[in-house]
Amino acid sequence: MSQDVQPSASEPAPRTPRIGLALGGGGARGLAHIAMLEAFDEMGIRPAVISGTSIGAIYGAAYASGLSGKDLREHTRTVLSQRFALLRDLFAVRAQPLQRLFNLFSAPSAILDPAALLDVVLPKTLANDFSELKIPLHIVASDFYDQEPLVFSSGSLRTAVAASMALPVIFQPVVVNGKAYIDGGLTNPLPFDILDDLADVVVAIDVSGAPVPDPKRATPTAFEALFASAFLFERSIVKEKLKSKQPDILISAGTSQYQVLDFLKADEILAAAEPAKSRLKFQLERVLSAETLPQIEFQPDAEAVPSPPKAPAKSKRRGLLKRRSKTPH
Repeated sequence: MSQDVQPSASEPAPRTPRIGLALGGGGARGLAHIAMLEAFDEMGIRPAVISGTSIGAIYGAAYASGLSGKDLREHTRTVLSQRFALLRDLFAVRAQPLQRLFNLFSAPSAILDPAALLDVVLPKTLANDFSELKIPLHIVASDFYDQEPLVFSSGSLRTAVAASMALPVIFQPVVVNGKAYIDGGLTNPLPFDILDDLADVVVAIDVSGAPVPDPKRATPTAFEALFASAFLFERSIVKEKLKSKQPDILISAGTSQYQVLDFLKADEILAAAEPAKSRLKFQLERVLSAETLPQIEFQPDAEAVPSPPKAPAKSKRRGLLKRRSKTPH
């Protein structure tokens, strides 16, 4: 008489690792996030949790609301083509004197209201509240007076995104519960560390880039230096973070040659991000098919920030992927 064989209690059923996706800040270079989100869609992989800073918060919010990478590509192209005149005034400021920027807007205390801008450029299907999101999301902003990062994960989604993208000089600070917040990139430009206890595998997309010399000009313009200075500071933060902790996958988007306000070069930025998209898919495939995470050597991209050898993987990730290796491929 046959008997059913019960699974051993000591052998838990294998499960797919929870992937955390961190989308960094970098101005127009962050349009490259679209290509990275497309990579997840094309592989049929859904992040379990997302974190975002600045433009990473914008695309993270849209993706977590249910839009696909393809949707975001089409929406971005539509906004840039149909509202060209508005975006020219908002973003193509490198060709304008700073005084004209102040004259464009009547508010005496600000250049641009980030919440008003979001109403123009965000998809109408964006969730209103964090509770409506299809993927949990954590958005980083910087407390201006406390000089510390704050992570938003509940409440008004648009308010959190506006606070995260409030880059000084361009945007006025966003006040939430009596506190003033500015660009999250000034305290945590690549927020992979906040996903550490929320995911088994952490993927970080770095779009900060580094200034690239212009062969036509020996030195940067004053306006370029003004905006690049914030991103030089942010890149220094990323370098210091990577000395003590690294994500499981770090992808540099390969868009350093573009300026932080080059939003009208969306197609060029997306094309430049295609090699990084391929590298992301390759790295994801290696991680998800590996027997143990320590066997996966960290492969920095050509533009990736130099960092020391990868520390041993956390025991929870190593154990998870070791159990997966017992499942036939």
